[in-house]
Amino acid sequence: MELGSPVSAVRSNRVLMGNEVSPAVLIIKDGKIQQILSNSNFTQDAGCEVLDVGDSVVMPGIVDCHVHVNEPGRTSWEGFWTATRAAAAGGVTTIVDMPLNSIPPTTTLRNLHQKLQEATGRCFVDVAFWGGVVPGNQLELQPMIQAGVAGFKCFLIHSGVEEFPHVAEFDLHTAMKQLQGTGSVLLFHAEMDVQPTAGKTGDPSQYSTFLQSRPDVMEVEAIRTVAELCLQYRVRCHIVHLSSAKALKLIQKARQAGAPLTVETTHHYLSLCAENIPVGATQFKCCPPIRGSANQEQLWSALKTGQIDMVVSDHSPCTPDLKKLESGDFTQAWGGISSLQFGLPLFWSSASRRDFQLADVVRLLSRNTAHLSGLGSLKGSLAPGFDADLVIWDPETSFQIEEATIHHRNKLTPYLGFTLQGLVRATVLRGKLVYRDGSFCSEPLGKHLLVPQRTGQAQL
Repeated sequence: MELGSPVSAVRSNRVLMGNEVSPAVLIIKDGKIQQILSNSNFTQDAGCEVLDVGDSVVMPGIVDCHVHVNEPGRTSWEGFWTATRAAAAGGVTTIVDMPLNSIPPTTTLRNLHQKLQEATGRCFVDVAFWGGVVPGNQLELQPMIQAGVAGFKCFLIHSGVEEFPHVAEFDLHTAMKQLQGTGSVLLFHAEMDVQPTAGKTGDPSQYSTFLQSRPDVMEVEAIRTVAELCLQYRVRCHIVHLSSAKALKLIQKARQAGAPLTVETTHHYLSLCAENIPVGATQFKCCPPIRGSANQEQLWSALKTGQIDMVVSDHSPCTPDLKKLESGDFTQAWGGISSLQFGLPLFWSSASRRDFQLADVVRLLSRNTAHLSGLGSLKGSLAPGFDADLVIWDPETSFQIEEATIHHRNKLTPYLGFTLQGLVRATVLRGKLVYRDGSFCSEPLGKHLLVPQRTGQAQL
């Protein structure tokens, strides 16, 4: 079967439907799943293109709702072409692009249109878009909702780039009033400057120096603010990249009080821990920081109990020079980790050892991320009427991450050399084979996903 060609049916001995894995055939028509049949009930019609994948697992494609593509403006960091190829190679069939670090950022309707124009014809998977909340752009929010953004992101601390300033409490109240009744969602980078820290005076090449400069209390106090706003306005709120388990009780308490509040964590907080970061290894720097192993185990426990709703990449690449590898200075290096291509095997490598099942992978990496982004009726489930977005993979097969097989624009990642479990064999996007065993379709077949305005509080 040629790459890029339509697939009429996918047959596997291991199709994940709900919580069960069983032999089945997915019938695909017009890019949608039409029906799911047992092998005995399937009769192949003449001319029907059947993709038989044997014992490989067939699941909904991954929906990664936290990706920094950086186009336009910082295409030396990444771009739609390279980011979406990497996504396809990792079984990711939908990404949601963050409003920064592109120039201009997605904080006005005009800037959104510019980003849509830049993305046209350059996407190998489907792409939706977050808008941004910055001081003074409150009158842009509703026009951007009507234009199809999935929601909005803001920072409670310096974002790392000057063109996307962080918001003060006044800005948050103003934005919340604009978002009330729209059904949209406000995402928070939840760190706040709360106290002077002693960490800045330590050796900048020691990871502990950086870690001490971003203590747990910065996340806890930011999340306290978010929870109060969420309860006051009853606008859907979402905590991005939670790293500190110390904030979990606050989140749980707010939810029990009726706050429409969700939370994600990332692959790096689940796969990496502070104790193992070498001196000067700035490719491990991100904000909030990777914390200790005891904290990591608490995050895993919270995933199992449903206190954390989803897992994302927070793919945030840059050019190698910005990582300051020569000096190894954690205080000066760009904070961001590249992992878009490897989210599924990163998660499974650790999750399978903790008794997580394939159904948990779908819930945390596909279904809940799709719901957050307003795509829950199209993406993230294997059921009739949903887009035929599939990842076909071998959960038992191990592989090593090598530079030659990384499809991000810049190959620098803390995972280089890691051996992971779970090899992606093929990716199907709306019924078309876009990736298979290291090769891509020649033409980008992804499309823009403009989210229709929602009403009410859609819960996960």
